[in-house]
Amino acid sequence: MTQPLFGQSIKRREDPRLITGKGNYVDDVRLPGTTHAAFVRSPHAHARIKSIDTAAAKKLKGVVAVYTGKDLIAGGMKPLPVGWLIPGMKIPVHNVLTVDRARYMGDAVAVVIAETPYIARDAAELVEVDYEPLPAVADGLKAVQSGAPAVHDEISDNVSFRWQLGDKAATDKAFAGAAKVVKQSFRNHRLIPNAIEPRAALASSNPGTGEVTLWLTTQNPHVHRLLMSAFVLGMPEHKLRVISPDVGGGFGSKIFVYPEECAVVWASRLLSRPVKWTADRRESFLTDAHGRDHYSDAEMALSADGRILGLRVKTNANMGAYLSLFAPAIPTYLYGTLLSGCYQMPAIHVDVTATLTNTTPVDAYRGAGRPEACYLVERMVDLAAGALGMDRLEIRRKNFIPKDKFPYQTPVAVMYDSGNYEGALDKALESFDYKAFRKEQEQARKQGRYLGVGFSTYVEACGLAPSQVAGALGAQAGLYESATVRVHPTGKVTVFTGSHSHGQGHETTFAQVAADELQLPMEDIEIVHGDTGQVPFGMGSYGSRSGPVGTAAIYMGAQKIKEKAKKIAAHLLEANEADVVYEGGKFAVKGSPGRFKTFGDVALMAYLAHNMPKNLEPGLEAISFFDPGNFVFPFGTHVCVVEVARDTGHVKLVRYLAVDDLGRVINPMIVDGMVHGGIVQGVSQALWEHAEYDEEGQLLTGSFMNYAMPRADDVPSLQVGRTETPSPVNPLGIKGAGETGTIASTAAVANAVMDALSPFGITHVDMPLTPGRIWEALRGK
Repeated sequence: MTQPLFGQSIKRREDPRLITGKGNYVDDVRLPGTTHAAFVRSPHAHARIKSIDTAAAKKLKGVVAVYTGKDLIAGGMKPLPVGWLIPGMKIPVHNVLTVDRARYMGDAVAVVIAETPYIARDAAELVEVDYEPLPAVADGLKAVQSGAPAVHDEISDNVSFRWQLGDKAATDKAFAGAAKVVKQSFRNHRLIPNAIEPRAALASSNPGTGEVTLWLTTQNPHVHRLLMSAFVLGMPEHKLRVISPDVGGGFGSKIFVYPEECAVVWASRLLSRPVKWTADRRESFLTDAHGRDHYSDAEMALSADGRILGLRVKTNANMGAYLSLFAPAIPTYLYGTLLSGCYQMPAIHVDVTATLTNTTPVDAYRGAGRPEACYLVERMVDLAAGALGMDRLEIRRKNFIPKDKFPYQTPVAVMYDSGNYEGALDKALESFDYKAFRKEQEQARKQGRYLGVGFSTYVEACGLAPSQVAGALGAQAGLYESATVRVHPTGKVTVFTGSHSHGQGHETTFAQVAADELQLPMEDIEIVHGDTGQVPFGMGSYGSRSGPVGTAAIYMGAQKIKEKAKKIAAHLLEANEADVVYEGGKFAVKGSPGRFKTFGDVALMAYLAHNMPKNLEPGLEAISFFDPGNFVFPFGTHVCVVEVARDTGHVKLVRYLAVDDLGRVINPMIVDGMVHGGIVQGVSQALWEHAEYDEEGQLLTGSFMNYAMPRADDVPSLQVGRTETPSPVNPLGIKGAGETGTIASTAAVANAVMDALSPFGITHVDMPLTPGRIWEALRGK
């Protein structure tokens, strides 16, 4: 028996083409006769559009057409849809090109189609828009104050929805009986995704058949096809083919239906020519869906001995100018349901107000609601420890959910599948000598050096499910995944997956799973994804779902293949099916290893059909849909050590250690890479990244000149480790890995910085923890 591929650190098969310039991204696709689109965007955060004069632009040589929002609406274009509905939610109309008012800086008001991208951009500058600037509001708290300008006239209070979760009466009772109540306000600030590849779309219509092929930077091609065809463009779904080739990162920002791809499809159909648009980096800053942007007031009720009795949270979530596709789910079901953390909290109540502002729409960004919840809970636990005079690890151990209480029902709707939170903390402490650090910290303070350690003992949710429950909660899509396993006559295998890879390494990890289950060499397995013309209807990749949901569908398909192949092999071997075993790529008769048929022999006969069992149809192919019965819940302990310079406020990351429990791991090397990247993104939010608007709604951080990003020398070598607690939710025991680092690290860094500042009586500074903010806090003390 060969060694299983599952669990092996196999190099990514896709990397050679990607790192040698042989990848195929949307902007690499070249079609004869391609035209290029450029969008005219509002420089104002809020302005009435009095008129649009396109005459000068149309006269420029090489311009094919110029369209405004009125042209698109007259041509049948409908507003962009919202994919998650909350009871009582007010949905503002979001046209592909705005017609009456621009509502955020970068809102598209017209599109130019020209023979080259340069002519298109030149012509866009010739479009004269007469704007009447209006008062704007960019801050979520200010948006709900009396007298704030209305982003949409029909939503005069700027509140899209209010949402609550938890037992308020039980929570109030817990607070009434508390020995100590800890309170803190938090700002979880806005971020801009900045995937290395900007968004791009290329649409090519066939006037003879009415078909359109759209090459698109999307994380979920089938969802894009369905929503664009049925809800925006008004064309038959089967006439739109969406191909998502190599995609250079997404972090959630490429899930959503954006105005640009809808406009290029519409224009291509009208002009009967291909139309391409590729964002420049400035457009990405302005128009890619942003992330986070919460104000929260939190209170934690505690017993005298440090038991958490209750948590009360009020959050203002800034949604931007419009509701992006899945935006309503982020500050609700992906945030409120995780406020129990890894702790036994008898009572929790969360109240969320979703506000509209004159800013770029906000939606899922790596972690999507879970980083916001983890940051709040882990900061509150540290503050509670300080208020009670307890050690930060002692209070965590006292309140951890014991490993023998799983599955564990939280007071905020979700049931955790499996866990061993103390085990992950113990493993982290095997590599981090906590007592020795405290001694080192004490000595360093005597020398005027301020070290701090921060812990984040987190839990998160991946693989949203099941579809029936999600639908009842407002999801306008299923949350299953699909796979077709196709065996060719020679015994080679192609797996068509509804999941989508935009950096995760599916072509490697999915092949490892399929090769193991079919007991074939990995080189005999091909993985195909990202093309609605080839793969079965699937939901794509987001929320760390590809491992726990996508591979489960492949596993199910492989079992079906083996079942049918075994019937054919038994027939060929003239044996009872029960007497045939499959091992090492061979079907053999028990006790007679010399009597066998190879997998290739059986595959060939399945297609020749010369000698098949009665009533068994030819071919060897299986399609499967896996709809899990629950989320999966990864967890772990992250430890961060920092040094804060008292004179400058500069934070140096000294050490970072992560112990994650992701269930069973397909490819440890790939998972390590995911965790590394996630940690750096979370650290970056804690220390550097910040999307800032001024009072007039102007984006102040609209380029890399003023939006800080991490550099290699900002981060030390990261130490990662794992415990393994398989999930019972899927047949492979996988939990998901893509977002853990981002979810855990922000709180770990913030807790470390506050620990370093504790000699000065500073207990909280809002992120990002820049030198200026820390210096101001120190000066204030």
